Amino acid sequence: MSKSFVYISLVLIMLIWGLNVTAIKILVEHFSPVTLTSFRIFTAGIVVILILLFMGELRKLTWKEATYIGIAALFSVVAHHLFLALGLTKTTASNAGLILGLIPLVTSVLAVIFLGNRFTVFRFVGIFLGFIGVVFVVLNGKSGIHHVSIGDVYVFLAVLSQAISFIMIKKATIDARVMTGWMLLFGALLLFFISLWMEPNGLSSLAHGTPSLWMIFLASAVFATALGHMFYNKAIQHIGAVESAIFINLNPLFSLLGAYVFLGESISLTQMMGFILIVIGVVLGSGVLDDIGALMHRSKVMGKKC
Repeated sequence: MSKSFVYISLVLIMLIWGLNVTAIKILVEHFSPVTLTSFRIFTAGIVVILILLFMGELRKLTWKEATYIGIAALFSVVAHHLFLALGLTKTTASNAGLILGLIPLVTSVLAVIFLGNRFTVFRFVGIFLGFIGVVFVVLNGKSGIHHVSIGDVYVFLAVLSQAISFIMIKKATIDARVMTGWMLLFGALLLFFISLWMEPNGLSSLAHGTPSLWMIFLASAVFATALGHMFYNKAIQHIGAVESAIFINLNPLFSLLGAYVFLGESISLTQMMGFILIVIGVVLGSGVLDDIGALMHRSKVMGKKC
């Protein structure tokens, strides 16, 4: 798998994930969010398992692998999707999309802590700017921290959970596609039991779906959750957690556009300023400029040797 193919795939995934924020926003307004999320992820898991069966790549797991997948599923599937679904019932799709753009930054910080990546001046500045960007987004022009929505807090917890899962996937020795399928199924089952406790009438809410809502449900489950996570997790193992996460800075842009076109949400100047700060923070915090500087230094050294 060439890097150019991986990069093109990641851009397409970001487009799908950005629009998926709008899709989930629509779905959670009509169904009980946790119940819906468990069924959406279970559907995605079945799709991935069927693809792996067709490709002949599905195999039995060792006890150690199953334990690792279970722990990763708690962060990648249960915590991330639970907090995202709950967050979207309390905040706008555009705000959620912008906050989700922090995933590369948080992943970069965790990579420094758990993977031994270098913590440079650029990364420190990036983390600071990214934080300021989020403050712009969640306050959205209002004064005082009391205006921060609980939905924005939930979405940030979804960001943290996803970043932790990316670090775990990078460290895993299991094929990312196999890991994705079992993570989705295991996580969906846990979410379903959580939904029975949190939403006693959740199953009955599914009876009120229209054909158009179920089309959105299937598109979200198959393209965004199943194929999206399958390819993204493979990219993590191929080019690294931090480099893959850099592409998520495209997610807020597509989320904003999706919320504007399909939900009629306005895009404020404050949100755009927050978006710009988050993107700058992502570029700096993810270590892109450090990598460019190192490459230029090596080129100079090689030039002198020649």
